Amino acid sequence: MDGLTPKQIVKELDKYIISQDEAKRSVAIALRNRTRRKELPEELRDEVAPKNIIMIGPTGVGKTEIARRLARLANAPFLKVEATKFTEVGYVGRDVESMIRDLTNIAVAMIKQEEIQNVEDKAKELAEERILDILLPAPPQKDVEDKDRFMATRDKLRKRLQEGSLEDRLVEIEVKETFVPMIEIFSTSGIEGMDLGFSDVFSNLFPQKKRRRKVRIREARGILQNEEANKLIDMEQVTRRAIKKVEDSGIIFLDEIDKICGGNSSSSPDVSREGVQRDILPIVEGSTVNTKYGPVKTDHILFIAAGTFHSTKPSDLIPELQGRFPIRVELTSLGEEEFKRILTEPRNALIKQYIALMKTEDVELRFEEDAISEIASIACQVNEQTENIGARRLHTILEKVLEEISFSAPELKNKKINITADYVKERLSRITKDKDLSKYIL
Repeated sequence: MDGLTPKQIVKELDKYIISQDEAKRSVAIALRNRTRRKELPEELRDEVAPKNIIMIGPTGVGKTEIARRLARLANAPFLKVEATKFTEVGYVGRDVESMIRDLTNIAVAMIKQEEIQNVEDKAKELAEERILDILLPAPPQKDVEDKDRFMATRDKLRKRLQEGSLEDRLVEIEVKETFVPMIEIFSTSGIEGMDLGFSDVFSNLFPQKKRRRKVRIREARGILQNEEANKLIDMEQVTRRAIKKVEDSGIIFLDEIDKICGGNSSSSPDVSREGVQRDILPIVEGSTVNTKYGPVKTDHILFIAAGTFHSTKPSDLIPELQGRFPIRVELTSLGEEEFKRILTEPRNALIKQYIALMKTEDVELRFEEDAISEIASIACQVNEQTENIGARRLHTILEKVLEEISFSAPELKNKKINITADYVKERLSRITKDKDLSKYIL
């Protein structure tokens, strides 16, 4: 990641997201600035704050996808959260600090998975030895001849185990079981807001029990390998690395930020709009949040906010919060040409997905050019007539077009099916003609 230039980052994003060049450039620069910051002298490094971004645009144009792909590209902990989920401190609901705790949980899971992969080979060996111990318990040590005979038999079993000829054999293994009592806690901020790790506390108070289970060797291998991998991992080191990863490269996508703008409405319930903004402010500015893994500093977490801003505007946010989002980019609505490209060009294009899905049933699906144009045209038409939900409309339309084929696919083995414009029109004619019906179905 550190070697990617902004142009290369945009090129990577282009593989999955059509159009929205301005937004891609902005996030590419923000990501590159993280690499640049690492090269600065230590006294200056802490002074360079991330340039947080507000994305403005209608639903379904790629705001979330840009942020998600950026995080995946950077291999960074990423959390998408709706601003509307939060309430002002003192009201029932989630407090804003919970997003940092959730992001830390994600980072710990990421680092733990990396460590498990690093010890995978060793864990496999240890799990194999435990299975052999179950299949052939060691005899009392009497003489050298018995020991040699035992080791020869064990080696034969190991060979059969590695060949996979014993996979269906039943073995009895011990599985750890921890009793954790059900506890209800009444709190104005909710149990997730407290984040005291009650399950961890009580798992240490109550002794671990073991119970014996009969499972097939293929299942036993996975259980035992997981146990051995967890023994080999240093969780304190995992926690330290995870907290550093959150602090240096965490990304939080704060969706629906326009819904916590006060706007001009004075009659609507404004219980938590401005209050939530004021609670978010110290998190974005830089503060320390206590998590069950330890304190996490938010000074260098990148925040990407997004909203449609139909009835409000970014200037309706409190001035202090506006100042913490210096970069604003407007994403454009998608038209027929963009829909055609979305259907075919990205690596995860919808049409490629459906072709691959049908291939699992030995059905060869082919979309003609005019069919793709017709799908894009109908998507635009329905968006104009009902609610404009952007590219998400394509999911609904394609599902409706291919409904009969998907349903009958198991009986259509080894068949080639061409999707033409006429077929698309036939499948959607009744719905597109009836505007009231299209509101409910498309």
